[in-house]
Amino acid sequence: MRLVSSIAALLLSGATLSACATTAGEGASAVTPAFDAARISEDIRVLSDDSFEGRGIATPAEAKVIDYLSRQYAAAGFEPGGPNGQWTQDVILNRFTQSDISASLKLGDWTLPMTQGREVAISTRLPGSHVSLKDAPLVFVGYGVKAPERNWDDFKGLDVRGKILVVLVNDPDFEEPELDTFGGRAMTYYGRWTYKYEEAGRLGAAGVLIVHETAPASYGWATVANSWGVPQFDIVRQNAAAERAPMEAWIQRDVAVDLFRRAGLDFEALKRQARSRDFRPVALTGATFSTEFDVKTDRITTHNVVARLPGTTHPDETILYTGHWDHIGMGEPDASGDRIFNGAVDNATGTAGLLELARAYGAAPRTERSIVMISFTGEESGLLGSEYYAANPAYPLEKTVAGFNIDAMNVYGRTADLGIIGYGQSELDERLTAAAQAQGRGVTPDQNPGAGSYYRSDHFPLAKRGVPMAYADSAGDFVDEPIAPRKARAEEYGRNRYHQAADEWEPDWDYRGMIQDLDVIYGIGRELANSRDWPGWKPGSEFGPVRARSATQRQP
Repeated sequence: MRLVSSIAALLLSGATLSACATTAGEGASAVTPAFDAARISEDIRVLSDDSFEGRGIATPAEAKVIDYLSRQYAAAGFEPGGPNGQWTQDVILNRFTQSDISASLKLGDWTLPMTQGREVAISTRLPGSHVSLKDAPLVFVGYGVKAPERNWDDFKGLDVRGKILVVLVNDPDFEEPELDTFGGRAMTYYGRWTYKYEEAGRLGAAGVLIVHETAPASYGWATVANSWGVPQFDIVRQNAAAERAPMEAWIQRDVAVDLFRRAGLDFEALKRQARSRDFRPVALTGATFSTEFDVKTDRITTHNVVARLPGTTHPDETILYTGHWDHIGMGEPDASGDRIFNGAVDNATGTAGLLELARAYGAAPRTERSIVMISFTGEESGLLGSEYYAANPAYPLEKTVAGFNIDAMNVYGRTADLGIIGYGQSELDERLTAAAQAQGRGVTPDQNPGAGSYYRSDHFPLAKRGVPMAYADSAGDFVDEPIAPRKARAEEYGRNRYHQAADEWEPDWDYRGMIQDLDVIYGIGRELANSRDWPGWKPGSEFGPVRARSATQRQP
């Protein structure tokens, strides 16, 4: 998931807050859901308890998650929404478990042995039992982007077969947004690590080393080490060898800078050159990379949890609410010896939010369109559960009216604004703005566009197939005193808890900001569910043309 942007301090324990707005066309008493802070807190506590072992996919913990969620959805009045009347949708993946990893860089008589998780973080998503790369040549390919529509090609016809690509993270515009070749500071999909690995695989490279830098990655090295130090997953591909490089890895920035210097190159100067369309690949002459590691490749079935409340008049039309239930699972112990990555904020909060929304819908009169809640699997492995659902939807995407994604909610109090990630993409912006204003809040368009948040959570696979998806959360300053501790606590989460074993439930969290955000997406979803409206994409959105192709299937 993305790194949450604003969260911090004290819970009014057990407080219950209610939505203040009524839905058009309904009586006020029918649409005032009681979002219960104590109930939310308990859901988060249970889902992030040590007994759930970090909610790793395809582990014994998964069955516990499915059991808990399905019981809560059923108690809220929802029915099983998966294929064949089940609570789940099977998601079939390949799992790759790396072991006995050795790696080194070499240039002349200099050799640097590298330790997994320290100087390098190595993985693979290519089925097999062993990866062996011996003295593979290194070549710097800038940002590793091929974007014909932007007249951009970092490879310039280079034959990369047998080579290790050294690649920068994010887009060419990140360091110099005024260039505006990739939309300025806002990350595009070309800036995501997933794209860089995919492009290298398509071109037949032996491997990829993404140079980690905290600002353009939007997270520290510890996040990389933890995320790539556990088994990796991928969808089952017909010809994986044509799509995946044997090695996918990150390298510490300081190691890369030293390597470039030894090869007679200036890392910072090459970074500047890489911001230009004229950039050409640069060989690290004489430098080679070697790695050996075993891989256990097996096929697993993990599960999306799907719950549905059928509509009264147009049950074939769907409003979606989504969020991922999975987290990292168990990894290397931290300084305290804790090896369970509990994932309380990421994303037990979003999962608890879905349950509260289901309870609100279940307690109110049925809507005309159907309401579907999907707790996705595999988000932490590359949005795999949502990608699988988007490719194999239980309900036609052409008649999915809109959706609302929830990832890492605010547990530190009310805020002045609502943040809209991907602002400017869809007509849902105006609805979100109006709902925020009704609460006395402003709107902040995408607080950290350079992090590429719109391409980093479960709404994206649906959006790229044309479904208008909203992704909003708390933003701006905290409004309740004491403000400084709230801000400090939110910042401390980003520094020390995100994707760490320390992301654990705390009894004094303040859920008032989270409840404000739930109010917003509940009210908009309910209005849409009782209307004939079909929100669209705004002119210029890359997702609009996909949606337009199915326009005749949507009845006004």
